[in-house]
Parts: sequence; structure tokens; C-alpha cells
Amino acid sequence: MRQAHSVSEGVRVTTLDSGLRIITEAMPDVRSAAVGFWIGVGSRDERGAVTGASHFLEHLLFKGTKRRSAQQIAEVMDAVGGDMNAFTSKEYTCFYARCLDRDLPLATDVLADMMTASVVRGGDVDAERDVVLEEIRMHLDTPDDLVHSVFSQAYFGDHPLGREILGDEATITAMARDQVHRYYRRHYVPGNVVVAVAGNVDHDAVVAQVAEAVQGWLGPVEPTVKRSAPRSPKDGRATLRTRPTEQVHLVLGSPGLARGDDRRFAAGVLNQALGGGMASRLFQEVRERRGLVYTVYSYTGMHADAGTFAVYAGTAPSKATEVLAVTRAELDKALGDGLDEAELVRAKGHLAGSTILSLEDTGSRMSRLGKALTTGAPLLTLDETLAAIEAVTCEDVLDVAKAILGGPWTLAMVGPLDGADPSNYDQFIQRVT
Repeated sequence: MRQAHSVSEGVRVTTLDSGLRIITEAMPDVRSAAVGFWIGVGSRDERGAVTGASHFLEHLLFKGTKRRSAQQIAEVMDAVGGDMNAFTSKEYTCFYARCLDRDLPLATDVLADMMTASVVRGGDVDAERDVVLEEIRMHLDTPDDLVHSVFSQAYFGDHPLGREILGDEATITAMARDQVHRYYRRHYVPGNVVVAVAGNVDHDAVVAQVAEAVQGWLGPVEPTVKRSAPRSPKDGRATLRTRPTEQVHLVLGSPGLARGDDRRFAAGVLNQALGGGMASRLFQEVRERRGLVYTVYSYTGMHADAGTFAVYAGTAPSKATEVLAVTRAELDKALGDGLDEAELVRAKGHLAGSTILSLEDTGSRMSRLGKALTTGAPLLTLDETLAAIEAVTCEDVLDVAKAILGGPWTLAMVGPLDGADPSNYDQFIQRVT
């Protein structure tokens, strides 16, 4: 028995008896399709010895199934001009493919084969372990990437949201084949998976293709993970990581909003005005007027039950204190006064335009569907999203600024910081009184 319903024009959802959910969006004017298998497990769901297992599996499921070798998995999509890949986040993992619409049944079958029948051989685990370790080392050698991980660890502390998605060298080195395989069998079950498809597709045909491809796939219908919410820091904190680099890379962040918070559109407008583009306050003040940086931007991180707002900048070591002072001044100014009408209009226009442009291809449409259904976030139509952005007022922005810009602030810094005392930065991490 299958339960089907329409979400909006062109978007339909069907739930199979197994608990597997299938969501599609018809785009009849294109000749391609994108399909993604979204698994509701990520790095925040790992414990102890399996820290890094979600990302490790992302690699291992490409190494072969009962029906296909690793080379055959690669060749079958190359032969039709398609591409296939995967990524892991803190709350979900996605395996996806893009191809011509006529080749969607093939792409669906290959991905389903990987989800249901990967063999996870011991030899492949040992070989891919070295690949993952090199990826971890590359991350550690990339300071403008590493600083965001240092920030998450400092902000979330011992909570799993603070862990690096890649895992660490110790756990990846020690992880045995049986541990990875148990993790796979526990979480890669129909009730924990969403299949999202967008393109020149027919919903009923997609459901039939998926149902055939996953026939006999068993597991609990209910999601397999239980999560505990993190606590926001009560006091400011600074974490310094020494690296022999030319620049100091810094992230200054504070508590933000969870993914489903009704204020997220106002927060998006505020983020755009503060550090979302060349016309933003931080770009204009820190880079254009003062010449302190090449790169500065702000961003929001939204999870199921927590969020952050943060600013990144990279600068010369001698200028780090000035960058922090100017950044805090701009953030405090927005906390006190919000945005003026011209800034509001400009930020809303940019946010609306970038939203539309980001959804012009099948891959982005598929990701929008899969992410929403997997995380339980509201799935709004494009018109509803644009209306929500347009409805944001100056008062809304000021209200959300008071919620997320008051601190306390968490500061992460990576660079030539030998002998630096974290207490030197106390003035930048305190609440605004």
C-alpha cells in the first residue's frame, strides 16, 4: 500500500509501506533529472568509536555492491554522460546523480543498489581509510576551512554538533570493518531515507522505479536516531589554534536560530545586509573603507534544534585586533538600530534574486526537496518563500538582531598565534549590556 499526496503544484510525495518516502518535482521544460537518496543520519548522530562513520560510509558505498564493482559503479554513469557523488553533513548524508531524463531509471537503480546491498569489504575499508585520513590532513592544512571547525568545537563544546564531520585521525584509524558495517545496517533503512527527484519526470513512474529498485529492503519504519539539543554558551570564549600561516583566520559567532524558526527570513535579511555581499556593512567597512582584509562575510548555521550566526575574516596578524574591533562595532550598531529602509529593500532584493537563481537547475531543486523532507523543515513553494522575504520589516529585523547579536560571542582564530593569550580577546566576546 502506498500513501501519496500533493505538496504543491508540481511537487508530490509518496510513502511506501516500508516507510521510504519519495518526493518529486516535475520540470517539464528540461531534458534532465536529478535523484538523491537522503539518509537521516550525520556526524551529530555518532558516538564514541564510530565518530566519523557517516562520512566514512559516504566513501565506502562507492566501493562495490553484490551486483557491481567499484569500477562498474563509476563506468555505468560515465557511459550515459551523467555524474554521481555524495556528501555528508551534521544531520544527514546524501548520495545523488544527475543524468538525462531517459537515464533516470539507471541512476535510481545504481543508487538503490548502493543503499541496500553494499558489501563494505574489509580490504576496501582499509584502503579507503587512508583516503579519508588524507582528507582530514588536507582539512587541517586549510586554515580558512579549519577555522570554522574550530569555531563549532568551541561553540558546541562536547555536544556532537561540535565534532568535525570527517572524524579525527584516531577514530578513523581505529575503526574496524564490523563497526562501519553495523552503522550502515542500522541507519540505512527505508524509514530513515528520502528519495528526492527533480526534472522532466512523472511522479508515478518514479515511484514505480524506486519501488522496484529497493524491493525487499527491510528495516524499522521509524527514524533510527534520537538527538539531544545542545546548550548555547552562557559566557564568551576564545579558542586559538597555532598554524604557520601568513594570515590569521577568525570566526566570531553567537547563538542563532534553529532551522524551522519563523524568524529565519528576517535573520536571512539581516545576514545579507551585514555580510552577505559587496554592498554589505562588513564588506564596505572592513574591506573597502579600511583595507583590512581581502575576504569578510557573515553566515548563518541552522540545525534542527540550534543555530549560529557568525562572521569570517582573514587578515594580517598585526591587523586581527582591529578587524575584531570594527566587526564588533558593526554588529553592535545593528543590534541597537537594525537596518534603515534602503538597506532593507536592498537586502530583500538580493535575497529574493539569489533564491530564484539558486533554483534554476534540477540538482538544486532536488536538494531543496530532499533536505526539507529529511529534516522536517517547512517545504514552501518558491512564491511562498519570496512572499515571506518580501514581508520582512525593519521591526522584524531589529527583533531578530536582538535575539542573535547580543552575545555571548565565541571567537575562533587560526594562524601564527604562538604565545598569544586568549584573554587578550575578552573585550570582543562579551555580551552587549
